[in-house]
Amino acid sequence: MKDNFPDLNLVNPPAMSRRRFVTGVAASGALLGLGLGSTVSLASPQNRMGPDTLRGRVFDLSIDYKTVNFTGSKSVATTVNGLVPGPVLRWREGESVTLRVTNNLTEDSSIHWHGLILPTNMDGVPGLSFTGIKPGETFEYQFDVNQSGTYWYHSHSGYQEPTGMYGALVIDPKEPDPVSYDRDYVVMLSDWSDEKPQDIYAKLKKRSDYYNFRERTAGDLWSDIKGKGIAQTWSDRSMWNRSRMSERDISDVTGYTYTYLMNGVTPSDGWVGLFKRGEKVRLRFINGSSMTLFDVRIPGLKMTVVASDGQNIQPVSVDEFRIGVAETYDVVVEPNDDSAYTVFAQSIDRSGYTRGTLTPDLSLNASVPAMDPAPTLGHRDMGMNMDMSGGMQGMAGMGVMGSMEGMDHGKSGAGKMSGMNHSQHQMGGMKAMKSARGSDREEPLIKAGFANNTESNKREVTHDKAEDGPHVDMQAMNPQSGLSDPGLGLRNHQELHGRRVLTYADIKSLHPSRDLREPSREIELHLTGNMSRYMWSLNGVKFSDAEPLQLKFGERVRITLVNDTMMSHPMHLHGMWSELETGDPNYLPRKHTVIVQPGSKISYLVTADAVGRWAYHCHLVYHMPGMFREVRVS
Repeated sequence: MKDNFPDLNLVNPPAMSRRRFVTGVAASGALLGLGLGSTVSLASPQNRMGPDTLRGRVFDLSIDYKTVNFTGSKSVATTVNGLVPGPVLRWREGESVTLRVTNNLTEDSSIHWHGLILPTNMDGVPGLSFTGIKPGETFEYQFDVNQSGTYWYHSHSGYQEPTGMYGALVIDPKEPDPVSYDRDYVVMLSDWSDEKPQDIYAKLKKRSDYYNFRERTAGDLWSDIKGKGIAQTWSDRSMWNRSRMSERDISDVTGYTYTYLMNGVTPSDGWVGLFKRGEKVRLRFINGSSMTLFDVRIPGLKMTVVASDGQNIQPVSVDEFRIGVAETYDVVVEPNDDSAYTVFAQSIDRSGYTRGTLTPDLSLNASVPAMDPAPTLGHRDMGMNMDMSGGMQGMAGMGVMGSMEGMDHGKSGAGKMSGMNHSQHQMGGMKAMKSARGSDREEPLIKAGFANNTESNKREVTHDKAEDGPHVDMQAMNPQSGLSDPGLGLRNHQELHGRRVLTYADIKSLHPSRDLREPSREIELHLTGNMSRYMWSLNGVKFSDAEPLQLKFGERVRITLVNDTMMSHPMHLHGMWSELETGDPNYLPRKHTVIVQPGSKISYLVTADAVGRWAYHCHLVYHMPGMFREVRVS
């Protein structure tokens, strides 16, 4: 992708220690501008309180380059109104808003209003919704606000989002708010790198584990031998070596280059929110990062989750929750003393964190907890049904493909599979996990499949062929539901730490489901990739080669996502709600972004009630170019 950043003739800064990147040490003293406006400095108490809030119906927004300093070195950010993150935009449900957006960059730009249900020409996706905003031009967004809750906005052009072009949206309800609170704060989580996104992507393409500094060592091998014995250690190592994968491949981009921010403030400074004893404080968490899933907790305070992706839910009391890229959660906390509390968000791979402080007094500080141990992937994350009582023997039958009788494979040419002899797919050890790379490509790859229930088999199920080509290096053989799984690195926190972790199964809409029709058909999409070549796709087909998904206006469909990779993917459907099937069809929670965990599957219902061309993609910025589909509703 073309590098459109202005040439500032900045020399490469001295190599920073990894710890300095993680904590985000800011430079002290005044910083000189580089001809692109003043430098964003985060040292003042006022800036520690977070970005400004703009209210009203008419807004003038300016997209500019700005010099920033989050790590002790100057870099160039893409900003909205000169801020990282951009200003909080506060609207009211039922009103119409006008946003005049001026692009002062040297390249095209755009703003996508993430999670908003609005006309397709206002959605802000160049190539689908509109042509984009040309340099020096002003585009006017105008639409009715027909929902309330916590959302966000960001660029959908090039790599402007990871360089700072994002901000929060808060929409107040026209009816009395069912959530009671005294104070209200946005908590925007994000990741920042002084490296240009183009350079990060280029490094990943050359070496996908470039930013992973937690690969196994000889010391780890010796520790395993002492703990498991030589035979078990050899078996485990053989499994991973044959699949040419790493159980420590958790995040593509880590704290080695990322400084994690909370409301644009580094961990060394820390965002600050004030409260008075006994108040109910509403925290609107938004994950505006490019590549980072965060695990959030506030030691000493229970959190009552009251909204998910802007939609009110039945309150759930938890100690911790995972928030995927682009998700939002609203929680209410009730500090009952005059102590300070740390709002702590650690990255999923535990390579860094960001933090803030809720305090009744600016002079008070709270201790920052230690990060949890870095997680490792296991059989479950590979889409394998591990029978704990039977050990490796419990994996013997996992290569059996689920029933695919009556399944329409569309134009893929896969044909009916009901008469297939599945015995050849029985799994012995890790033989069937051979990857599609290099010399192993002559050995057939086991196709992902799962047994649909009786009702599902009565409906039309369509999907493309999941190819064995260069875009796919593994597939989950027995993906399990991700609904009740708190996720990698969080699964035993109740037992180990006494911390209850939110799961999707806990989320129920506060209001009854609006569309109770059974879906007329099911669309199955496999999230696929080749990690060594750093290629991402859906059903083994990258976006540039894929046909749009066609929906008929008014139809009700089930979308089932199967994650054939060992990485979490937050999938975002534009323009329509994704009603997550959490067990109670009468109170399905409406979401705009859904995490699909490694080796798992998840499903949601969609009512195609918005005519137009819509984007559907993984929200990890370096996965998006391939793991993307156009959805056409006509």
